[in-house]
Amino acid sequence: MEKITAIKGIKDILPKDSPVWHRVELTARRIFECFGFCEIRVPIMEKTSLFQRGIGETTDIVEKEMYTFRDRDDELLTLRPEATASVIRAYIEHNLSASDPVTRLYTMGPMFRRERPQKGRFRQFHQIDVELFGDESPASDAEVIFMLMHFLQSLNIENLSLEINSLGCKACRPVFSRAVVDYLKGQESSLCPDCRRRMDVNPLRVFDCKVESCGSVIAGAPRILDFLCADCLEHFSRVKSYLNELKLTYEINPRMVRGLDYYTRTAFEVKSGELGAQNSLAGGGRYDGLVRFLGGPDVPGIGFGVGMERLIACLPPAGEVSSSADIFIAALGERAQKIAFTLTQELRRRGICAAMDYSGKSLKSQMKRADKLNSAYTLIFGDREIEENCVELRDMNSKNQQRLPLDHLLEAVTDLLKAR
Repeated sequence: MEKITAIKGIKDILPKDSPVWHRVELTARRIFECFGFCEIRVPIMEKTSLFQRGIGETTDIVEKEMYTFRDRDDELLTLRPEATASVIRAYIEHNLSASDPVTRLYTMGPMFRRERPQKGRFRQFHQIDVELFGDESPASDAEVIFMLMHFLQSLNIENLSLEINSLGCKACRPVFSRAVVDYLKGQESSLCPDCRRRMDVNPLRVFDCKVESCGSVIAGAPRILDFLCADCLEHFSRVKSYLNELKLTYEINPRMVRGLDYYTRTAFEVKSGELGAQNSLAGGGRYDGLVRFLGGPDVPGIGFGVGMERLIACLPPAGEVSSSADIFIAALGERAQKIAFTLTQELRRRGICAAMDYSGKSLKSQMKRADKLNSAYTLIFGDREIEENCVELRDMNSKNQQRLPLDHLLEAVTDLLKAR
């Protein structure tokens, strides 16, 4: 029979890898909650229309990469390709702005995109997502960027670089878009088919293109910073001022256009020299009109996403991980096995990591198992010890042994291990 394997671009996270994932998640929770953010958990599946409206119908994500299907009620559903749209949908649906006009949320979990698998990029990938609603101040932009950098630096990731840009607003960005189209006219033959189509539907998407010939053309294109209105210039200037106060090193990248349509004004990206050509580790920006566009109140928003697989690829490899136990119970014979089974479960209920072997193996085999589990102690007894109403407790480091009474065994073992 043919062996069933994982789907291409989707991988298992094995026990040896789990500790580093736990560390990343715990670090994120600790830091984000210190900054006043609360966790929200949103579904992995939404109505397709949410992403079509929230991400943009002409983006590569919506056009090429989403996993979309019809259910038995003929409703069009999609596995989430990113988290922001889902968080906003929940924010609107549950009227979260009513309890706090400035709402700070974070979430983490799997996302799905059908793109070419490569180092740190998968078809099921995990993302840490942060959203701040209700504050349009440049200080919020700087705070979110600072929190992101603090999180990454707390994980001791090296060779980080921060790039920022302003994407303008609905007043000045259309002027820039027209200038880009005018610049590209007459150079269509050097553009890929996707970029030629983007000229008509969403010209700013050409800045995201990875095709080399397109990159050569785009290198001479107009810069968004030369088209910003006075309000956007002032906002960007204040963001930079706050970042300078925080002593964050950054570069202005006027070619950076985030891959989702909803971004306005501040956009940012963090890159890592550990990742090679595909070096983007995290990114985000402001999206002041998106909540209203999705049917909610007219509140500003800013957020970011961190790719967990890419982040973990930047961390040093985890060491060998093995199971461990506070105590292993080596029981010999059927009567001892029954007593050991109950004792094991009661110790676990008291928060003690206890283990035993159910297969009735020899004492030598059970002691090998105790060693493999790095057990601190091993409790040894069989029919003879039951008759004598005592058991042997061996310290696996010193090899010293002591006798414990069988009729008060649970309390004796609990007291001993709690006192360690």
